[in-house]
Amino acid sequence: MQIFTLLLVGILLSSVSFVLLEDEKKATNFIKKFSLYTFFYNIIMLSIFKYILNMPYILDYTRYNLSLSLKYIAFSLIAGLLLIFIKKMLVTRYNLTKDYTAFSKKSFFVKLLMTLFFIIGSVFIYFSNWFIDYFGEITTEQFLFNLNSPLKGTSTGMVTEIIFTPVFAIVSTTVLFLIFINLNTDRFLEIKDKTIKVCSAKLIKILSWVLSLVILVGGVAHGVKKLHLNDLVVTYFSTSNYFEKNYVDPRKTEMTFPEKKRNLIHIYLESMENSYLSKDLGGYMDENIMPELTELAKEGVHFSHNDKFGGANQTYGSSWSVAGMVNMSAGIPLKVSTAKNKYGLDGQFLPGTVTIGDILAAKGYNQTIMFGADADFGGLTAFFTNHGKFNIFDSKAARAKKLVPPGYFVWWGFEDEKLYEFAKDELTRLHNEGKPFNFTMETADTHFPDGYMTDKVEKKYPEQYANVIAHSTKEAVKFVRWIQQQPFYENTTVVITGDHLSMDKKFFKDFDPKYRRSTFNLILNSPVKPVKTTNREFAPYDMFPTILSSMDVQISGDRLGLGTNLFSDKKTIIERDGLSTVNTAFEKKSDYFDNEFLSPLKNSTFKTDKAPDRKGN
Repeated sequence: MQIFTLLLVGILLSSVSFVLLEDEKKATNFIKKFSLYTFFYNIIMLSIFKYILNMPYILDYTRYNLSLSLKYIAFSLIAGLLLIFIKKMLVTRYNLTKDYTAFSKKSFFVKLLMTLFFIIGSVFIYFSNWFIDYFGEITTEQFLFNLNSPLKGTSTGMVTEIIFTPVFAIVSTTVLFLIFINLNTDRFLEIKDKTIKVCSAKLIKILSWVLSLVILVGGVAHGVKKLHLNDLVVTYFSTSNYFEKNYVDPRKTEMTFPEKKRNLIHIYLESMENSYLSKDLGGYMDENIMPELTELAKEGVHFSHNDKFGGANQTYGSSWSVAGMVNMSAGIPLKVSTAKNKYGLDGQFLPGTVTIGDILAAKGYNQTIMFGADADFGGLTAFFTNHGKFNIFDSKAARAKKLVPPGYFVWWGFEDEKLYEFAKDELTRLHNEGKPFNFTMETADTHFPDGYMTDKVEKKYPEQYANVIAHSTKEAVKFVRWIQQQPFYENTTVVITGDHLSMDKKFFKDFDPKYRRSTFNLILNSPVKPVKTTNREFAPYDMFPTILSSMDVQISGDRLGLGTNLFSDKKTIIERDGLSTVNTAFEKKSDYFDNEFLSPLKNSTFKTDKAPDRKGN
């Protein structure tokens, strides 16, 4: 319906213009007018509807019905016919003329260069504004990581938002600029025997150059400031040896496994943080919107930065899903590569880093990772293939196994409701294999913006995001209760963590900036008892040794990677050095990080001579 509407406007207006204004009735002239009205004119009309008439849905083809189409056609035809008749009147009554200049390669190149400058500046302006509006104040690290990793598998909502907001804004303003620079001919009106120049080609050319350069320089400066790209100077040129001094290589660390190795289930809950709790529990809500998860937490170990429900500091290089998973499974932040590693684009992802997956694979574990999205997004296919040869079950696998209909795609792939059912089948299969297993999964329904609303979500709160969070956490607990009823649970440690703080700007816009947000963490059915769980200052990378310890793996020195075993009384590097020192060091360039973790000459092979089994327990 949308395409038909736009084509109809283009055909009608180009036909009228051709009949009234075209002296030479050639097919090529009609084609030019058809292109002008169908593309350029419709872009201008869509912009008027979107920005002036406040109808942003005008770009969404699914919203077009007979009523909307008729409104658009009527408005566009009236405006278009008015312009045609004004031009006709100027030509016939006032003898509007213009000096035609012959086409030249130089003129074409100049216009092309000005347009290129204009587009580059516009890209910086509109995309930087959109990034901040959509993601919030993201770090340079996250911005550049997304540029250097696969974007395949992005949610349909995000793709649509990109097209409807920054891309359309760039196209619409570029169309206006193209119209302006093509006015560069002298135009004259004859009024009462006087010839008046109403348009100066020289002036248009000067103004075009000024406008293109202002947009280029101003746009780039705006984008750099908005996205904090000036921090790249620190990332690329200021160095730190913090990694070299503090990284504990798992390959050089003695650790012992219990003779009967425990299974591990790690559930990453998308954007799950403690602010969703009520104020009396340490959250920010008037009412606890995840009561089931709070009740479940009474059965396990929860580490907090205060004496209520708190959690980890969100440190540099841990503020998005892929980064959170790397931090918790490898004990390091996810840093922008100064060694030009593409994080999955070349099939490698931190090739020299030893992760939980590498360690457990060496110990004979079967391993599965499950997503409701496409695992190629952010390079996760490469990460989990390189580190532990995980069986990867994602939206592509679900379609290949015919568990969802062909072409099925909602939100990021398929909804969490299906993910939990598929997870039950996979856990049953892993258990029947008769080997210890490591099962990891990540939910997606609570991803920003607003979360994914299914027809089963109860509309209890005024905000959609709050309702999605309440439903999602309730479903997560139901899944855990199912796990607790299975025969493998007795010998299984269950870890539940938020992957990072939520990026939903709208939901958090009225939060007191002094309130400290923290990600959720809970460990169930661990045979190990912690020394201290409250008033700890820690970060996502501390979960690396902590998760292994929760499986009754004894680690010499209680440190792995940059992480510290939180079950022990050993100070974390944040408790020892301070959060500011750690973040500053993470932000700087590290030759050790590049050479040891990113170099394709390195590998993540883990040998078990340093990790024997203990006898008798």
